[in-house]
Amino acid sequence: MTPTTITPQNVKPATKSYATPAVAEVVQKVKQDLRMGRAHQQGRINWITTIAMGLFHVGAIAALFCFSWKNLAAFAIMYFFAINVGIGMAYHRLLTHRGYKTPKWVEYFVSFCGTLALEGGPIFWVATHRVHHQNSDQEGDPHTPHDGTWWAHAGWILSGRALHSETALLGRYAPDLTRDPVHVWLSKYHYASIVLTGVLQLVIGAALASPGHAVYGAVSMLLWGTFLRVTVGLHATWLVNSATHLWGKRRF
Repeated sequence: MTPTTITPQNVKPATKSYATPAVAEVVQKVKQDLRMGRAHQQGRINWITTIAMGLFHVGAIAALFCFSWKNLAAFAIMYFFAINVGIGMAYHRLLTHRGYKTPKWVEYFVSFCGTLALEGGPIFWVATHRVHHQNSDQEGDPHTPHDGTWWAHAGWILSGRALHSETALLGRYAPDLTRDPVHVWLSKYHYASIVLTGVLQLVIGAALASPGHAVYGAVSMLLWGTFLRVTVGLHATWLVNSATHLWGKRRF
């Protein structure tokens, strides 16, 4: 057998990608399907979301006229579980980035806490945030300040079609969650936790009210524990999308 002489002429450069055209087509389709920037919303307003957000802001303003230490305690407890535990620890670090591991029951509990923030179910939140990281401050980013400060803060939530129920589409960015029936259930009924805790606040507020003021005690605790708490939590999260992408230094 005659040995082959290796020369620059008969050495072929390595290909940069081993993806087949079919795989590349699917990847491109996924990117197109989940383009969420302002240019892809066609100027549409989601009236259901807009009206709901408006009602919560009205309730938040009303809460300021019925302060009590009991109501403030309800606000603080609910805020801690919804934002610190639910959004920060669960939706963001655990589910989106898989930054740490927990037993499944802990994962489900903290994910339930995330639904209390009224920021959607785990599948919607995680898929949206992963799209954001893929297209960060570029075309297709759901909430880049390049599309406007108001857009990055809240405009992106009030515009376009609601994707909360489109598990198949969102699952392309969160397949680990769509395979889990508990996360699918939490995503489908993400509003149930708000209703449940709202009823509990009404009952507790009435029980702790002074004689003859049960209705006032119930409603005022609901306004603080749900309406004001949700509104403050939403703006705290939205400021990450708007303010922190506008000001500050990038260290990486």
